[in-house]
Amino acid sequence: MGRVNTLEEMLSVRASLRAEGRRLVFTNGVFDILHRGHCEYLADARACGDAMVVGLNSDDSVRRLKGPTKPIVPEEDRAAVMAALESVDYVVIFREDTPYDLISALLPDVLVKGGDYALDDIVGRREVEAAGGRVLTIPLTEGRSSTNIITTIIERYCKHER
Repeated sequence: MGRVNTLEEMLSVRASLRAEGRRLVFTNGVFDILHRGHCEYLADARACGDAMVVGLNSDDSVRRLKGPTKPIVPEEDRAAVMAALESVDYVVIFREDTPYDLISALLPDVLVKGGDYALDDIVGRREVEAAGGRVLTIPLTEGRSSTNIITTIIERYCKHER
């Protein structure tokens, strides 16, 4: 089993972690253009447990959520980059618009989202807490976002082309 897994493979990993008394952290996102803010967020999330799985939006779910021009980087490439990070132990690509089914199946010990989310708005919160887990938010690195990177590229390079 590699670091990019199906839900079925991840359920086996989850059972092993639970049997060993190890805490599983879960976070999710698009992670389209990886940047410093992502890396710091993922490292902080990983520090909340013994292993971390990242639920990664599929290309189709990203298009439904963010429009036809996204993602820029295909899901297989985004998954490979995520899996290469030291802070990420496992990656599961999910096809739904939210990671609800993935979270409900795995029931991680710690569910983490960025500080731009209110606790009440975090998908899977009730299920994780009902199973005895914790739900946390982590502050985002100010001024770092994929949108800012895309805007900079357009401003610096595309406007000069016209």
